[in-house]
Amino acid sequence: MLFERAAAIKKRFQSGVPERSLSGKTLGLIFEKPSTRTRVSFEAAMVQLGGTPVFISAKDTQISRNEPVRDTARVLSRYLDGLAIRTYSQEILTEFAEFASIPVINALTDLFHPCQVLSDIMTVIEYKGRYNDLKIAWVGDGNNVAHSWVNAAAVLGLRLFMACPEGYLPDPDIMKRAEERNTGEIVLITDPLEAVKNADVVYTDVWASMGQERELDGRRRTFEPFQVNQALLKNAAENVIVMHCLPAHRGEEISEDVLEGPNSVVWDQSENKLHMHKAILSILLGGDS
Repeated sequence: MLFERAAAIKKRFQSGVPERSLSGKTLGLIFEKPSTRTRVSFEAAMVQLGGTPVFISAKDTQISRNEPVRDTARVLSRYLDGLAIRTYSQEILTEFAEFASIPVINALTDLFHPCQVLSDIMTVIEYKGRYNDLKIAWVGDGNNVAHSWVNAAAVLGLRLFMACPEGYLPDPDIMKRAEERNTGEIVLITDPLEAVKNADVVYTDVWASMGQERELDGRRRTFEPFQVNQALLKNAAENVIVMHCLPAHRGEEISEDVLEGPNSVVWDQSENKLHMHKAILSILLGGDS
């Protein structure tokens, strides 16, 4: 299982055992959006597995001069063993996957951020020993990370309670597809207190994602009651863990004392991107771990 592989890789890393399962392999990283954690963790993961990352800024490729995505995908498939793509459009990622003959990894689109949520669930397992039979509360914008939590809930049977303001709910088509699987409990409400009540995990994210910065002033007024702070956490379970995929806007979606407090696991959560990316790469690029 992916989570077990990531945990084993992390254990060996912490013990100083080298990993070289992807020696001779090359991963391309096509990034249209800025990144700190996702880029560095994918690059470091590839290096630590013995392979080579090749960073490709989208603005420096012929895609920026209107070369068809399908042409770029087919050419890069002749050079590389895998691609991780961070872009705005889900359609671009889908077209890459359709025409590439190598694995294509979603390193973030406006619609989804699946690798993030895989490392998040790995963190939940580390702290809670499991991911099932827990109440997981999402508080804030129904954005790409929220969508990936919805998908995870549908696939893994999670209990996910989502508190989002009216007008900022998750995509209804994504919700519908998740509900059709009928494997998890996904509750969508607009009251953060109700969502967080007795929650084992409380998760939040920025109020305005990349590309939405001009909306931030208006969003602040709408999202103010959705800040994850000490008053909100009083309604959660005593041993609740607080998660944030970072970067965090302290004093907006999360208070400083909560982010730096004893319930926060955001730094372990961030580290686990490295180990989860290693697990994903070792599986997709053919390494043995």
